[in-house]
Amino acid sequence: MKDVIFDDFQNSVSESLLRHRSILDIMTKLQESDARINRAVAKAVTNCGCIHIEANKQKIPDPKEDIDISDLKNHFQSHLKGSACDNCRDVLEREIGNHLFYVASLCNLLDLNMYDILLKEYDRIDTLGKFSLR
Repeated sequence: MKDVIFDDFQNSVSESLLRHRSILDIMTKLQESDARINRAVAKAVTNCGCIHIEANKQKIPDPKEDIDISDLKNHFQSHLKGSACDNCRDVLEREIGNHLFYVASLCNLLDLNMYDILLKEYDRIDTLGKFSLR
């Protein structure tokens, strides 16, 4: 069922993309949409204030400490405090949705299936787990 949702989304994108069908257009629109997501996060911090960024150097545990790799994630921070308000969440969802549109467009031009890509990435993550070190 989930593959149908991905396929329907990808097909809908293919049918609705009229003006920007060039690979160059899609690549630059994808990059632009990435920047718009970054801008939306920055605006949530600087204009709204619903989220805060409290960043400092990530503290890597001393090698002498006997820390299992599964516990390593507890030593790193996201640097985010708070959560997006409804307005900022709407903007972020819209920008991320726009980004997905251009990812699907790129997949269409390159004759790639988004669902297959998702499954392969899921398999890599599932197989490597914490050892993927992303």
